[in-house]
Amino acid sequence: MGRELNKNYDPHAFESRIYADWMEKGYFKAEVDKNKTPFCVVMPPPNVTGVLHMGHALDETLQDILIRWKRMSGYSALWLPGTDHAAIATEAKIVAAMAEEGLTKEMLGREKFMERAWQWKEQYGGRIIEQLKVLGSSCDWDRERFTMDDGCNKAVKEVFVRYYEEGLIYRGERMINWCPHCRTSLSDAEVTFEEQAGHFWHLRYPLADGSGYLELATTRPETLLGDTAVAVNPNDDRYRHLVGKMLILPLVGREIPVVADDYVDMEFGTGVVKITPAHDPNDFEVGQRHDLPILNVMTDDAKITDEYPAYAGMDRYEARKKIVADLEAGGFLVKVEDHSHNVGTCYRCGKTVEPRISTQWFVKMKPLAQPAIDAVKNGETRFVPERFEKIYFHWLENIRDWCISRQIWWGHQIPAFYCDDCGEMIVTKEDSAVCPKCGKPMRQDPDTLDTWFSSALWPFSTLGWPDQTEDLDYFYPTSTLVTGYDIIPFWVMRMMFSGIACTGKAPFDTVLIHGLVRDAQGRKMSKSLGNGIDPLQVIDEYGADALRMTLVSGNAPGNDMRFSTDKIERSRNFCNKIWNATRYVIMNMESADLTVAPGAPALEDKWILSKLNRTIASVTASLEKYELGIAVDALYSFFWNDFCDWYIEMTKERLRNGNPTEKATAIHTLRTVLVDALKLLHPFMPFITEELFGAIQETEPSIMISEWPKFSDERCFEAEEKSVECMMECIRKIRELRVSMNVPASKKTSLLVSCENQTAYDSICSSKLFFARLANAPSADDVQVQMGKENIPDGMVPAIATGVTIFIPLGELVDIKKEIERLEGERTRIESEIARVNGMLSNPNFCNKAPAQKVEAEREKLVGYEAKYQDVNEQIAKLKAQA
Repeated sequence: MGRELNKNYDPHAFESRIYADWMEKGYFKAEVDKNKTPFCVVMPPPNVTGVLHMGHALDETLQDILIRWKRMSGYSALWLPGTDHAAIATEAKIVAAMAEEGLTKEMLGREKFMERAWQWKEQYGGRIIEQLKVLGSSCDWDRERFTMDDGCNKAVKEVFVRYYEEGLIYRGERMINWCPHCRTSLSDAEVTFEEQAGHFWHLRYPLADGSGYLELATTRPETLLGDTAVAVNPNDDRYRHLVGKMLILPLVGREIPVVADDYVDMEFGTGVVKITPAHDPNDFEVGQRHDLPILNVMTDDAKITDEYPAYAGMDRYEARKKIVADLEAGGFLVKVEDHSHNVGTCYRCGKTVEPRISTQWFVKMKPLAQPAIDAVKNGETRFVPERFEKIYFHWLENIRDWCISRQIWWGHQIPAFYCDDCGEMIVTKEDSAVCPKCGKPMRQDPDTLDTWFSSALWPFSTLGWPDQTEDLDYFYPTSTLVTGYDIIPFWVMRMMFSGIACTGKAPFDTVLIHGLVRDAQGRKMSKSLGNGIDPLQVIDEYGADALRMTLVSGNAPGNDMRFSTDKIERSRNFCNKIWNATRYVIMNMESADLTVAPGAPALEDKWILSKLNRTIASVTASLEKYELGIAVDALYSFFWNDFCDWYIEMTKERLRNGNPTEKATAIHTLRTVLVDALKLLHPFMPFITEELFGAIQETEPSIMISEWPKFSDERCFEAEEKSVECMMECIRKIRELRVSMNVPASKKTSLLVSCENQTAYDSICSSKLFFARLANAPSADDVQVQMGKENIPDGMVPAIATGVTIFIPLGELVDIKKEIERLEGERTRIESEIARVNGMLSNPNFCNKAPAQKVEAEREKLVGYEAKYQDVNEQIAKLKAQA
């Protein structure tokens, strides 16, 4: 025997001990081994600001299952962990912490601020890593990376310079997404659109010649200050005569032209559109076509600029109210209509994004996007489920150039340098530069790169690229990326085009998409709803294995899952079941003479071995198809139903009264099946399986480096399976009959089994002993078996199974007279309930005034009572016929 087990399952007694042991013995470390096939998963790096939430717990559990399974299957399995610097989010937290001390970034300066940021990372960055360890994550922690470590920084500079030299990175003035709260540019993928209630303000713009006005509608009257034209469709007969004329811009007094442009929809609104090139992407395009001035009317924190004294310094929404009031006072406001529309918000802070003209750095996307599209279409990389390819293709096929510069300090500083004397600019991988023209020291671009620029390099930068390392050669391309569907445009597509551009190969062969973890009502977990569940608290109460089991059970790729107390309780109960079953096997091993060799397996031994064999095949096949929820559900059913509820019960008679060989055979089979079942369960429930594996055997040092069970033709016993399952069906039918007749569990009855064919006859004859133990027959001798239904005595109650009818003497089941009395009492009670409900439903006050749900509930009760009434009457009639 191995280590001694506690009497009760208590995960706190062993989970941390086991993880420390795994770490000490280096079981997580992956080796470059040319004799093994590599399997590599790179962890989607959680933010250094974060704490473990249910999304992380699901993501890491799925990855750990794959890694542990592949490790046991003989692969050199590398799970490469790391964290992300999360530029905007982290800087916001640091700035907020500084504000409590009365400090700002500008007061510290860039160098001192970066020192503080690195201190923050050291303090908080390791927190989520330790939490992942509590979950059981079997990462190669010696290879842990950070998106701003030296290796990643080297890769970032290499890619930036390479793209720049190839003409794929450029600097220019473009319309970009700007967050006034975070005060930085955002890429298109970082803008989340949400439906917001707003208004259409209908305004009059007077013609400069005094001949009338044009009416238009806008959702943003505050941007009127920056209007440089009004546009109509060139084919609109209503306004063709006005094209080229000048209007007076309300409140400002500036003259602006009427221009004709196909962008304008004649059928929408009045067919007239105000053009504000500095504050709307479509207006910007119109402005470019008509050479219109670009007038920015807002500061970087969305306040009106000093050029407009009446509104200067006002927040955009404050200014909107005053501008609308002034328009109304000036007679320019026609009417206001309610209007709902999609509004872009910052994915980090949730504030409304401003379109803004700005000089930024961009990646030219069309040349990079097409190879990434082709890699999925030609099968080099596949999505599981396949339907998520649509999201991927949608983003890449409609992609605009990627704005990669950010106006913050925490991040990879852009490797571009400027000479303030002669205006020269260079891009270099060096940390500093001297002007090649005038020899003066150059100033580095103050902006940093979008977080996702460095994250896009994660699958290969973490393996040593741009250096040709042994790890890169062996583990790249990686195998499976596990991530949520919400991250496809942020990260997946960027890793794809970056991997192909930098290495010539797609970074992974499979993208496994999972859904969100929702609450029991199907709602997204959020602070505002107060329905978030802390996985660490769940682990503290139930253990990591129960949490992992809950997250994967019933989980299907790409689908959201619901988390509930009922599910976690079910998982905890399963842990108890595994624990108690193992203790039962160990206790019988300790009391047996283990020197006795097992004999030929009995019928039930062959059945459970064959069922185990099928389970090995089905679980392995499900894992290969990434159907992890199906795999664990099959294991749950096998362990709880087949092994515990049936096989253990079948062995009890042999273990109690069998000869030494029979006992040895039963123990050998129990142990064999249990060990393989624990191995199959290990990727899903690593801690409990390790603890029990170490208790039931002592030849292998750890379950996580043991061999994954394999399907064996020698363990296929189809005839024995059918035979035992025929017996099991009979026993289930007998139990159902006894329950329906309210027969006490302790009451034993004789059985007469009528078989329709020889196969069923042989099966029942070989299983008579189990009828005595599992179907409450007094003994095997009290189970009579015959072919056909001739000579069936009177007063027998039938239970029908496939190919078999079991007859039980009614007099042995119940006292007929007392049972008739009990049923007649039940009938009287049901009659009373039917009368009560009919009275309510015939009362107009109830039907008209009670809630509709209450009325419908009473109608449903009536249907149920009437069905019960009929059933009780039938039972009484049958019993009276037997009396």
